[in-house]
Amino acid sequence: MSTTTTRYSRWSSAARRGRVRYVAATLGVAVGGVVLTGCGLQPATSYVPDAGAGSIEPIEGVDGAPLTVTSKNFTEQLILGKISVLAAQAAGFDVTDLTNAPGSQPVRDLVLTGEADFTWEYTGTAWLAFLGEEAGIADQEEQWTAVRDADLANGLVWGAPAPLNNTYAMAVRTEAIEELGGITTMSGLAELPPEERTFCVEAEFNSRADGVTPMLAHYGLERGVATGVPDENIGIYDTGAVYTATDNGACNFGEVFATDGRIDALDLTLLEDDLNFFPAYNAAPVFYEETLERYPELEDVFARIAPTLTDEALRSMNLRVDVDGEEPADVAFEFMIDNGFITEP
Repeated sequence: MSTTTTRYSRWSSAARRGRVRYVAATLGVAVGGVVLTGCGLQPATSYVPDAGAGSIEPIEGVDGAPLTVTSKNFTEQLILGKISVLAAQAAGFDVTDLTNAPGSQPVRDLVLTGEADFTWEYTGTAWLAFLGEEAGIADQEEQWTAVRDADLANGLVWGAPAPLNNTYAMAVRTEAIEELGGITTMSGLAELPPEERTFCVEAEFNSRADGVTPMLAHYGLERGVATGVPDENIGIYDTGAVYTATDNGACNFGEVFATDGRIDALDLTLLEDDLNFFPAYNAAPVFYEETLERYPELEDVFARIAPTLTDEALRSMNLRVDVDGEEPADVAFEFMIDNGFITEP
């Protein structure tokens, strides 16, 4: 197959879980939560529907105390941020909505300084980008525990992680699985003939130290040799083009992000990373320590929400925003209603 090479500026690999995969409409707002002055309008990024208490009830003694929620500015983070705003409102707080902050580091700084009380962060992002570790941990529980313990020194408390793991994954066209011998795991790549081991990847994933070459080696395949994965079997694409190229059959396997809504929209199937190559990027609630000391019940509020945030749930919600054009706040509201956390006002 032909290889298309593209060059474009990228963030460091350690920081890419703060990536902006989709550009959110902000109506000229630098940070979500700012109300447009002089016209009485409120930008979509600071909008949340009114909600009543459900299984999340007002915390005794809160009585409208202020609480600031922040998130990054890509779709999944906006949805998680709106879920958090709704949860905090149901718990009785007067919430300031600082979702849609421009990137990982600004969100981190807001919570470190106490300017924000809460966010959802990915374990791999904190471990690699903020705590300066050189390698991620594939075991999800071990990665969360390591981050939780390390960040206590920074005045941050990590709550129970969600199942959603927004890590790398390899996807295959669902209709091609039978043609490829019923492949379901990445170990199955070694059982295919070399001509069927074709891959679509991003430029960064093609060259990074934990990218396609070590991935293949981890699964017993040598890159650049006829009996392994010849270089001509690897096509290099822009991020979004990987999904469509995989769906169109330009390759059998595409590098994707595990909670991307396009996986469902294009009917792709993820191969099981059965030998645990990819590091864990579970989302977990992160609290400013002083806030949690003042309102320890907050940890339980988000511990109830976290188990419902699965890869499948986020792929569905991301799809509704990015493909169907719905507002993150409306998608979050329906999710919270369906799970009984809040009620219609």
